[in-house]
Amino acid sequence: MAPQPPAKLRLAFMGTPAFAAQILAALVEAGHDLVAVYSQPPRPAGRGHRVTPSVVQELAEMRGLPVETPAKVDDAAVRRFAALNVDAAVVAAYGLILPKAMLDAPRLGCLNVHASLLPRWRGAAPVERALLAGDRETGISIMRMDEGLDTGPVLLAERLPIPPGMGAAALYDELAALGARLIVAALAAAAQGRLAPKPQPADGATYARKLQREEGALDWRKPAVELERAVRAFEVFPGSYFTHDRERIRVLAASVIESPRGAAPGTVLDDHLAIACGEGALRPTRLQRAGRAALGADEFLRGYAIPRGTRLPCPATS
Repeated sequence: MAPQPPAKLRLAFMGTPAFAAQILAALVEAGHDLVAVYSQPPRPAGRGHRVTPSVVQELAEMRGLPVETPAKVDDAAVRRFAALNVDAAVVAAYGLILPKAMLDAPRLGCLNVHASLLPRWRGAAPVERALLAGDRETGISIMRMDEGLDTGPVLLAERLPIPPGMGAAALYDELAALGARLIVAALAAAAQGRLAPKPQPADGATYARKLQREEGALDWRKPAVELERAVRAFEVFPGSYFTHDRERIRVLAASVIESPRGAAPGTVLDDHLAIACGEGALRPTRLQRAGRAALGADEFLRGYAIPRGTRLPCPATS
């Protein structure tokens, strides 16, 4: 007997960034009926602060899918959602908290595509926090949402190694591809009643707090290995930087090198911009001034001198 094709489900999708857009595309390609796509409202972006729709909204409109962009989930939004009568809602980096009435409305529940191996890195920034911590692996968890913060039972999960030197942008791409594959498989299994939700273990839970702009400031008092991780973790947002002559210099890539003992943190050690840290030294290898092109370190220094012996400031501590 030939295998049965996957069931076509009536779905709502909720997501905002590029990570979520790749998952939405996979649901459309799988043949599901997307009756509503929810995304954060358009916001100012870029140098001109032009009001711009999210990546998910742009994709949905290109595919002719109906889009909702509520600024908050109020009672009216809950009623409209319940009236959709969907089999399931798929949520991926949406950015708004869903009340219990909304979580309980779909027949199969609200399924979250979360970019970590739960219960590690619950919360808003699991990719960046994993990189900052030096984790050697991460993954995707397909979770049935409850009222807690990423505390619901896990339906499917798959590990993904983090290669040395990988940054947030590349890791997001790989996790999005993995998440797209897993959510399609999870929906097919859920429709056939073949999924056994597993409660998350009590041990090993960590919280990936939301990223703040001020985290991008490189604090030379920290070990160089931590700062190199920060450069990779913050490459999408908020960006890593240091200040010289009151100008903010963005660091797009860097490497860790040895440092002579006794060098004060923030001291430029040579003519190739090795900078002393609390432990070791950081050598930025790609930099960018505001409004300028990104350059390799040698080319950057030819146009913007930071001499040996310069003392770069550390950010103020709270």
